[in-house]
Amino acid sequence: MKIFSKLISVIKELSKLTIIFLITFLLFFFSREMRISNSNAIVLDEVMVLFIEDRINLDSLITLMEEHEIEFQEDELRWVSSMLGWRNFTTGRYELEGAYSYQDFLSKLALGHQDHAPVTIHPGMSIARLSASLGRQLKADSSEFAAVFTDSSSLVMELDYSPESLFSRMLPDTYNIYWTSNPERVIKRIYDEFSRRVTNRFEDEIAENSLDLEELLTLASIVEWEARHSHEKPKISGLYMNRLNRGMRLQADPTVIYALGEHRRLLFEDYQFEHPYNTYLIDGLPPGPITNPDLNSIAAAITPEDHDYLYMVANPEGGHVFTRTFEEHRVASAEWRRWIREQFRIRQELDRLQELEGGGETH
Repeated sequence: MKIFSKLISVIKELSKLTIIFLITFLLFFFSREMRISNSNAIVLDEVMVLFIEDRINLDSLITLMEEHEIEFQEDELRWVSSMLGWRNFTTGRYELEGAYSYQDFLSKLALGHQDHAPVTIHPGMSIARLSASLGRQLKADSSEFAAVFTDSSSLVMELDYSPESLFSRMLPDTYNIYWTSNPERVIKRIYDEFSRRVTNRFEDEIAENSLDLEELLTLASIVEWEARHSHEKPKISGLYMNRLNRGMRLQADPTVIYALGEHRRLLFEDYQFEHPYNTYLIDGLPPGPITNPDLNSIAAAITPEDHDYLYMVANPEGGHVFTRTFEEHRVASAEWRRWIREQFRIRQELDRLQELEGGGETH
């Protein structure tokens, strides 16, 4: 009987210890989970973009967070990192906004769940300018992008284009691309968008056109540089088509600028510059595109406006005066030159007045 009583007593004591252990364990467990999953551990009121240039450890991440003035409890962050095993963090571009638990924050960076970068391609660029722009917007530098537009590029060889032809297919738009993307994949991504929005969309119109796609892109690239207003593009394209159909030289100033390799006001002697792209000296279209045209310029080349215009000259509003005969063109050109001279005279007069005002100051 005494043995039985002692056994009951031991069981009661063990039960108490077990209950105490369970309560302690549960308190520890829930405390741990609350610390790990606290959804307000890091709170960002505005969007913050965090760039991790190379794979880094926790110490480097903490330094980066401090540089960006992200508020957090360092000891808590270190504790959660050690508990979950997130000790290294992946290269990438990460957009952060709102509230995060340390678990969500660390796992996003450790697993490399980066966010897309909005990459903008502008029209009327050169290969060098596009490469520099992509180098600023993405992790790879400009030389890596420029290398894609060379004869030895695997993408150029795969698609069987010249570098200039591939470049002309860099359709202007804003693309969502991962910051760490390989340059060749970036260019292929933009090329695929061109195929979808131009080659496939205008397949029937291109097939019925007297020019093939390469020639249409060459025409579109000239229109891109020539037109400051989108509504003029179909009219300019129609004018060049009229000249081509009549066997007239295009005499397009943008091709001379391309040949010279610099954007500036053209001089009389520039038009005599011997170059395969100088359409004042060559017949027909130049050998290839001179820039990357936007969708409006491409559509204008594929479906030009039907009219009888053969000549155009700039006007003060940034557009053009279109004429049908050379005599009309001479009159319009003379008016443009008079306007230019008047602007030059006004500029000189303003400069003279500023010099007089400056000379009257006392120091």
